[in-house]
Amino acid sequence: MPETTGAGPRRGGPANLKALAAHEIRKRVFSGQLRSGAKIDQEALADELGISKLPIREALITLDHEGVVEHIARRGAFVARMTRDDIRDHYRVFGVVSGLAAERAAKNLSPESLQALHDLADRMESEVDRVEQERLNFEFHRRINYAADSRRLVSILGILAKTVTHGFYEAHEDWPEKAHGDHRKILNALSARSASRARSVVEKHFADGGERAVALLEQQGFWDH
Repeated sequence: MPETTGAGPRRGGPANLKALAAHEIRKRVFSGQLRSGAKIDQEALADELGISKLPIREALITLDHEGVVEHIARRGAFVARMTRDDIRDHYRVFGVVSGLAAERAAKNLSPESLQALHDLADRMESEVDRVEQERLNFEFHRRINYAADSRRLVSILGILAKTVTHGFYEAHEDWPEKAHGDHRKILNALSARSASRARSVVEKHFADGGERAVALLEQQGFWDH
């Protein structure tokens, strides 16, 4: 699966509360709990999370910039009406940037770092717990991204990762096998120091993830009205 953001934010200061609220809203949107076009009840959400409405409002501003939420004057905040192609395009863009990172990583990875990636792939394939598979997947992609040695690419990927759907390993029974096969192709390209092949394989991995995300959201009734 494409890279995820890992564990949700912890409680703490105002910035963490805003991140907590944004994380919770994203999760509800991409799980189908909040449907496309639905109004977001800020007061109820604040009560559920045990926080004030201020971090909720700040989180909604951030989500508006991300295209997840839409503000309508004098009416409130609503889940943006995202199309299937909006989801696909997001993953394609994610894949292009991740592909650039993989292209750089193919030149930069040390033998030790490559071995660490192979070890992670082995652990993912032998692991039966889907949540742990998801965590190992996150670590696998994170290491490749950081091996690009580009703060700008890592920064952009961090932004893009916040708005992708999660739970592939738990929700799609056939996804782990597909992901494991993709990871081996990525590793083969990196081991061969083939920058162009690493880039193309990673881009396809994410494009396929976009198709799975659309299927997952359809299954969860995201576009049902």
